[in-house]
Amino acid sequence: MHLDEVALFRRLPALGRALPWVRLGGWPTPVERLAALSTELGADVWVKREDRSNLRYGGNKVRTLEAVLGRARAAGATHIWATGAYGSNHAVATVMHAEAAGLGAGVLLFPQPASDPARANLAAMIACGPRIERIASVALLPAAMSLLARRERASGAVPWIMPPGGASPEGAVGALTAAFELAEQVAEGSCPAPRRIVLAVGSTCTTAGVLAGLHLAAALGVGFTRETLPEVCAVRVTPWPVTSPWRIANLARRTLALVDEARGASSGVSIAALRRTVNVLGAYFGGGYGRSTARGVRAAVRFADSGGPPLDIVYSAKAGAALCDLAPHTDGPILFWATKSSAVLPVPTAADLAGAAPELRAYLATAR
Repeated sequence: MHLDEVALFRRLPALGRALPWVRLGGWPTPVERLAALSTELGADVWVKREDRSNLRYGGNKVRTLEAVLGRARAAGATHIWATGAYGSNHAVATVMHAEAAGLGAGVLLFPQPASDPARANLAAMIACGPRIERIASVALLPAAMSLLARRERASGAVPWIMPPGGASPEGAVGALTAAFELAEQVAEGSCPAPRRIVLAVGSTCTTAGVLAGLHLAAALGVGFTRETLPEVCAVRVTPWPVTSPWRIANLARRTLALVDEARGASSGVSIAALRRTVNVLGAYFGGGYGRSTARGVRAAVRFADSGGPPLDIVYSAKAGAALCDLAPHTDGPILFWATKSSAVLPVPTAADLAGAAPELRAYLATAR
């Protein structure tokens, strides 16, 4: 396994040897200027194309899984389980990439409002053939995860069950490497240093990792200094308190602690410093989790018309709407963090659908 394309491990080789890892992505992902959108908004708009992280299935969760699959395999796990809503991007990424780590895949899912992106993701999961367990509500998730772990161990399997979105320090390390990669791209002149970074915040895994990675890069003098760190504008797509700023900062601090322990040195970044550079925007949340908004739909069209990355109307489009509002009022470059995979999703066969639970088939058939 070659980790030389992971910017963080090039800079800190000992860290690459200390952290178990599974190589999944093609790094670095490009940074591009959206010229048409820049002209339209009268701003300098850039995008980090995480949507292109893997040709089979990309997006931000590829980074998370590189770290988590590595940790699970090192711990002797035989199966990796994702937890999340029916349309979870993280669950799709898990079932499509677990095999690369030699692990069996399963998903523990709870319902969400029906939408085209959610139906497409659920259909892709069914097409991949993992074990699918259902629960009636997210409120049952802690108990269901505990019961699943006991059942798996009783059957002789060794499970690794992730929280929704992979939101743990191990998972956020993946996003930390992405932010460090951006810092290196800034240092090399591939893009200017952004004044703001705009991304959707759901499980908080990516946001916390990006926040931690920017601060680590500044501490090491790569691309940023503590004075030039960008504001991370996290656009809420899941409700408070899941996406509270202090919760994000706490996960970022725990992620840095994991990295600091592995490299045997302290970054010297406090939770207060992390909190100062993240701004959670709740005005774009709309009618609730998994529900689209009119301005999100408009933003998705504007991005598509300008040659930008795909935005799904219930998650990343809300961040796109925030960028369109913030860009004209940003004194300098603004960067959009593209989290939605641009790869074509697999489609289940009739036999795949016949083997799915009736509740899942009914969800897929929900009137559009």
